[in-house]
Amino acid sequence: MTAAPLALRLTVSALAVACLAGLVHIVSMLGIHVPFDPNEGWNAYFAQMAMRSGSPYPADGGFMVNNYPPLSFYLIGTFGKLLGDDIFAGRIVSLLALLATACGIGAAARRMGCRTWHAAFAGLLFIACVLLTSDYAGMNDPQLLSHAIAMGGLVAVLRIPRTPRNLVFAPLLFTLAFFFKHNLVLLPLAVALWLLLVDRRHAVTFIASGGIFLLIGLGIFREVFGIGFFHQIASARLYSLDNLMAGAATWLAFAAVPLCGALVLLRIARRDQYAVLAIIYAGVAVIGGFAFLGGAGVDANALFDADIALALCAGLLLDRLEDERWSATTAIIYIIPLVLLLRSVDGDWGSTDFWLHPLREESAVARSEIAALRVAREPVLCDMLALCYWAGKAPQVDVFNTDQRLRAGALDARSFIQRINTRDYSIIELETLHPFPLPPDVERAVRRNYEIIRTDDERVFLAPR
Repeated sequence: MTAAPLALRLTVSALAVACLAGLVHIVSMLGIHVPFDPNEGWNAYFAQMAMRSGSPYPADGGFMVNNYPPLSFYLIGTFGKLLGDDIFAGRIVSLLALLATACGIGAAARRMGCRTWHAAFAGLLFIACVLLTSDYAGMNDPQLLSHAIAMGGLVAVLRIPRTPRNLVFAPLLFTLAFFFKHNLVLLPLAVALWLLLVDRRHAVTFIASGGIFLLIGLGIFREVFGIGFFHQIASARLYSLDNLMAGAATWLAFAAVPLCGALVLLRIARRDQYAVLAIIYAGVAVIGGFAFLGGAGVDANALFDADIALALCAGLLLDRLEDERWSATTAIIYIIPLVLLLRSVDGDWGSTDFWLHPLREESAVARSEIAALRVAREPVLCDMLALCYWAGKAPQVDVFNTDQRLRAGALDARSFIQRINTRDYSIIELETLHPFPLPPDVERAVRRNYEIIRTDDERVFLAPR
């Protein structure tokens, strides 16, 4: 073996070892009662509701808001009943989905003609991206599960020879992914555009099948839940250019090099139909992801499609470079921003406690908080819903969505303020008081009727005066 292929294999192997270390760390934290994100408790409560009442959607007029599609709640709820904890169940599913998505990227790259090491690099690059730029690895959220399902659709499309059966099966998987998480629209859009360029006859089959499956899904949703799907998920949300710019700046710390790689791929392989697909997907995903980023509360997951597309572009670029020395050098260049991003990892990853006793201090604090909530009388208002979930308390207020609805004028604040004025909540837990997570009139009511009884590094607890 010459020096260039050896250098490439060593680079891919080093990336694999680093990803494995990160995944081992995530596994060590799966059962810890420390919230990774506000979404965890939110998803757990609606999974619990799906199992108890048959529907994950609360009645109108309350302060719990579910603007997600239904399928993840039934899956996690079923698994959670077996394990006794929906958050733990969701974390396991999410971690497995990350691995499945990476395998899907590798399989898609292979079907695009990439050699094994180049395809492996693409899948590993996505894992590294998720580990270093988000907290979604092992988080109770359906985002990665949706991508795993959608990658099955892409692999089906890429099967050669292209057959009507595959072009019907792929839209079925894309539709299924959409009903797990409703932002899974960019990959099927990119595939449809690509097929219109390279195979119009099968493009018609793909688009028509997708439309039929979507209409069937929407009809089933209305029949089961008695409300239109888009009406249910269209929860009020503020949009701002500041959100978009902040999210884009954070993402570009990782994506600058992969974006340049995609441009190089366009330059050297513009006649390669698979390179064209990856570039179309990257373009659609970046534009669509940036559009999503402007919404309040939107996180790094808005650009996961872009991360997947750029990972595919990376694998194709390594494969399409004629000189193996350039391929090895390019792989090393891709890894440089990942090494720099290690500085952003929470905790001292060079210490033994990071690996053997993860989140030890945070876990002790969370146990104390959960114990205090457990003995408090109902109702209890938790900004971090996972704490109330683990304390066995009923869900009361989705603070983020309630805030968005109040600020957008979609909800009258008077009924909420009345509950605060009558001091219904025995404890109010908030992640921060500065800035206050609810509108000014609600903040005034809380400060007038409640006083701080506990603060720690993570959150604030208030009780009636």
